[in-house]
Amino acid sequence: MKRITPKISSFSGDLYADLCRSIISQQISTKVAKVFYSRFLDLYNGIPPTPEQLLQTEFDDLRAASLSKQKGTYMQNIASFWIEHKLHNQDWNELSDQEILDLLTQIKGVGEWTVQMILMFSLEREDILPVGDLVIQQSMVKHYGIKAEKKKELYAKMYVAAEPWIPYRTIACRYLWRAKDLD
Repeated sequence: MKRITPKISSFSGDLYADLCRSIISQQISTKVAKVFYSRFLDLYNGIPPTPEQLLQTEFDDLRAASLSKQKGTYMQNIASFWIEHKLHNQDWNELSDQEILDLLTQIKGVGEWTVQMILMFSLEREDILPVGDLVIQQSMVKHYGIKAEKKKELYAKMYVAAEPWIPYRTIACRYLWRAKDLD
């Protein structure tokens, strides 16, 4: 029986392209992120660039596509890392969630939250709980009555509340994101 989960993302499944898209969408609304990503793709005739193409792109062109200098640098960091570590043909299914997290967070500009989104949406890993995600935090506080003074305490309580969801915390998180849209 096929599981039905709410669709909340349009990740491609190509980890390199999805990492670039994640960088573009950091700290901006989903609607604005779509516009900026479309402008970015327009630089490459609507197709995500290869790492080599991205490294050859002038910063002024990236800026013209609405990317900040910092985001452009992070994306070029991803491209360099991809080439250096020969990740084009990496079988991501061979690696554990933690191995992927450890590998990709070596890239300057790619943090734990970004990798968790990649694990959830690109690789469709079923047991990811992104406690650093603001919407997940807000939804769990609202729906589970979590109270905490500090982030560390909040995260610990979120992990405890999510224990019954193991090994399907990703699916639960998708519902928490959707619940926000219904509020």
